Amino acid sequence: MKSSYNLLLTLTMALITQLAVSQTNTYSGVVSDPDGFPLPGANVLIKGTTTGTQTDFDGNYSIDASIGDVIVFSYVGMRTVETTVTNDTPTTLNMVLDIDAQSLDEVVVVGYGTSTKRKVTDNIASISSEQIAEIPTPSVQNTLAGKAAGVQINQVNGKAESGIKIRVRGVATISSSQEPLYVIDGVPMINNDESVNGSPINPLVGINPQDIESIQILKDASSAAIYGARGTNGVVLITTKKGKEGKTRVSLNTSYGFSQPTNKREWLNTAEYVELFTEAALNSGFTEDDAAFFFNLFAENEEDWRDGLVDTDWQDLALVDGSVEDFSVNVSGGNEKTTFFISTGYNKTDAIIRGNDLERYSLRTNLNHTISEKFSTGFGVGISKTKVNRLSNDNAFATPLQGIAQVPFSKPYQDDGVIPNPNTLYYNFLFQEYNADHQSNIWRVLANVYLQWNMTENLNFRTEVGYDFNSQVEERFFGSLTESASTNGFADANAVQNEKYVLNNYFTFNKDLAEDINMEAILGMSFEDDRRRLQFVEGQEFPSDDLQTVSSASEIVGGGSTRTAFNFLSYFARTNFSLWNKLLLKASLRYDGSSRFGADERYGWFPAFSAGYILSEEEFLRDNNTLTLLKLRASWGVTGNAGIGNFASRSLFQGASYNNRAALVPTQIGDPSLKWETTTQWDLGLDFGFARNRITGEIDYYNKTTSDLLLAQPVPSTSGFLNITRNVGEIRNTGVEFVLNTKNFIKENFRWTTSFNIARNINEVIDLPGGDIISGVNIVREGESIADFYLVEFAGVDPDNGDALFYRNTPLEDGSLDRSTTNNFNEASRVIAGSAFPDLIAGLTNTINFYDFDFSFTFQGQWGASIFNSGGRFQSASADFFDNQSRDQLDRWQQPGDITNVPQARLFGANGTQNSTRYLQNADFIRLRNLSFGYTIPTTFTEKFSISRLRLYFTGFNLLTFTDYNGWDPEATADFNADNALNVGREFYSAPPAKTYSIGVNIDF
Repeated sequence: MKSSYNLLLTLTMALITQLAVSQTNTYSGVVSDPDGFPLPGANVLIKGTTTGTQTDFDGNYSIDASIGDVIVFSYVGMRTVETTVTNDTPTTLNMVLDIDAQSLDEVVVVGYGTSTKRKVTDNIASISSEQIAEIPTPSVQNTLAGKAAGVQINQVNGKAESGIKIRVRGVATISSSQEPLYVIDGVPMINNDESVNGSPINPLVGINPQDIESIQILKDASSAAIYGARGTNGVVLITTKKGKEGKTRVSLNTSYGFSQPTNKREWLNTAEYVELFTEAALNSGFTEDDAAFFFNLFAENEEDWRDGLVDTDWQDLALVDGSVEDFSVNVSGGNEKTTFFISTGYNKTDAIIRGNDLERYSLRTNLNHTISEKFSTGFGVGISKTKVNRLSNDNAFATPLQGIAQVPFSKPYQDDGVIPNPNTLYYNFLFQEYNADHQSNIWRVLANVYLQWNMTENLNFRTEVGYDFNSQVEERFFGSLTESASTNGFADANAVQNEKYVLNNYFTFNKDLAEDINMEAILGMSFEDDRRRLQFVEGQEFPSDDLQTVSSASEIVGGGSTRTAFNFLSYFARTNFSLWNKLLLKASLRYDGSSRFGADERYGWFPAFSAGYILSEEEFLRDNNTLTLLKLRASWGVTGNAGIGNFASRSLFQGASYNNRAALVPTQIGDPSLKWETTTQWDLGLDFGFARNRITGEIDYYNKTTSDLLLAQPVPSTSGFLNITRNVGEIRNTGVEFVLNTKNFIKENFRWTTSFNIARNINEVIDLPGGDIISGVNIVREGESIADFYLVEFAGVDPDNGDALFYRNTPLEDGSLDRSTTNNFNEASRVIAGSAFPDLIAGLTNTINFYDFDFSFTFQGQWGASIFNSGGRFQSASADFFDNQSRDQLDRWQQPGDITNVPQARLFGANGTQNSTRYLQNADFIRLRNLSFGYTIPTTFTEKFSISRLRLYFTGFNLLTFTDYNGWDPEATADFNADNALNVGREFYSAPPAKTYSIGVNIDF
């Protein structure tokens, strides 16, 4: 009887337990911060299981849990909260996570590790994936414009593949590389422009912005010195997205938009052209019949120009409507042992310049796996294929923008409307569209794999192997109807393969030495090996324009191959101390060796120190609700620059043919004592926060001095060489940066935040032992900024006779300049007339959320820079030659007493067409860089279709530009000298960037 009773009791208890377990409910709600901001991407897990989810863009979550389960809510920078499910737990469970007092809002990626905003003693600008998502541009760098204080970002011109210039805290070098070091997931990237025609291709064009989780820009020496030799110009750390523990998520983003030029210029129509050039001919002693003779050379019939029957707008033929199509999808998720992220993307950009387009396919996979408590591993692979239909560089008649020089009464096509008209003033660029081909195919592979050994509780060892492969095949064909008609067609093929191998090994030690004292230390080494191969061949005389590869050429006129390599071997160490959660100390040291320098100078030391003091952790401020954050920072460090040729320290010879016999020809003078260019920088900073961090910001002052400049110093031409690379000179950049972030309104259904940054930089050449370096209209002079404009000063027009006048500016005995004017250009002296680099740059971003609507926009501006229109002496030249003229030439001087800045029109008269400040203008601008407006459909509707988020959006790029510059665009500069530090700030038929309007959809499952 007793056994039966026990059996019945056991069955009853089992049934009760089963019933309790079966009481599984769905719990949902919103996870937010103390100010009501939703926390997207917060983790919601059932403790002790692999069951979990993440909150969506609006902080919403939904999870199934049973009685007795513990739901864990966590978010980076917030205190983790656990709640046990009971019979009384409501199914709508909203959770507010407080700010963790031991950390600040975000994790910051630093060299060889991560830190938190609170512990960082350096100046680091952080940009999240939300800030760069949905901006309709194939360029990663363009998405950063206006987002980081002290970082100037400019697109060279409007070509789809156009190069990007990034300058971090000014220009710190003359002949060496001015570009920052790019590091993606720990692998320093290849950043070479491999274009064959002088028009740069953005080396990062193969990266899909949708794959990026965050970007950190290391600006001061303390943060960048861990990368030693290449930290002078700043370091850009790119972190790609990783999988997170929880259920598998699928995200899709697709958009389509159209593009237009940011600006078009006004040119003369046929009637205005005939009037101006007839007048110019008469002013130069020609007759009206002479002018008619010239006009008839470029018109099929006299009525074309006399009666205006032909009035071609060549600009409209060169600048066309473009489009941007973008698609990406990713799958991510995982459990407590393995997480994964897989994405694919497609971008098709038809540029605003006729004949230019880009198509990119990308694939990325990131996987992380915990093998055991001691070992973890992971890998990441990104592959992209980019195809670009390219154009000639700006300094070629084959480029579309030079079409504006054509006479307006010249027909673009022959009578059939298909075949271009060959009877034009200059080569008709329209022949390129169907009779020429210029295509680049770029394969990019970025891969990294790591193994981490947790040796003890406080010590781990990590080994990383990285690989970067950049393959570019560029093929060109110019048919018998193009400029290559004399050779019956011309073609070439260029293939470049650049491989980089990276090996990093380092130990990380992290331990609480006492209750309030923490120490972190890193010790490691890094090795990089970079190898580049180039093969090219060119031929001419083709039997048909339909056969466009070099193999069809009857005459091979050139070819060859080259191989080159360099490597770095480095040892580094870093230690951080956190004392009493308020005193922060950091020191780092890197010992870098490079094959590029002299045998006795290959290694350099790059130390750095920094400290921080969080005053708001003191007793008298700790509970202050007004001043919630006050942190002082100071840093000092030395960084380097090795952006020179691989063998700059050596005297080089090259094989050649001499009298049909093998010979050696000297090609370079070497300097065996060539050593590192070094930059010493110190930074003073203040981080602040008011009203529970509703208002936060940063103020920084820096002093950045570069010495032992790697300078291509000119040498006497009698040596047989133009220059030699030496360590010569010193440059200083000083500046102030200010960042202000505000949460203007925080309500349940209305949120508005603002981020503002502004920076001022002063550049000065401190020492230049060899004296002035003059390159065209630019000069490097001691006591001035790098590459200032050096020009004769235009003084306007003589009201008596219409002559162009120039200030003499010759030195007088008292040291002043002679400000009298002359109409003889050769009597005037050149003066420094402006800088190519801005004194002030700024950015303003606003983000507004109203119920299910979101709205954001970014303005970017710069002030203090000038731009020189090198094409002005042809485009705005008082009718000096037959190039069509800008409309302002109608305001020319015509009779005594006229007051104008446009000299009298004189055909072949060279009246004011010399390089002078007449063609130098202020390049100040404010631009609406990007704008986004979206609507997220309520989840009560989308959940019926198993969709956790469905957002429709509109986004724009470069929508508005406010500037007094009357050229195409204040950011567009000549692409054929884009990589030359001495030839900056020049425009030459340079296409403006595109303004783009797109609509798209985000879908998360």
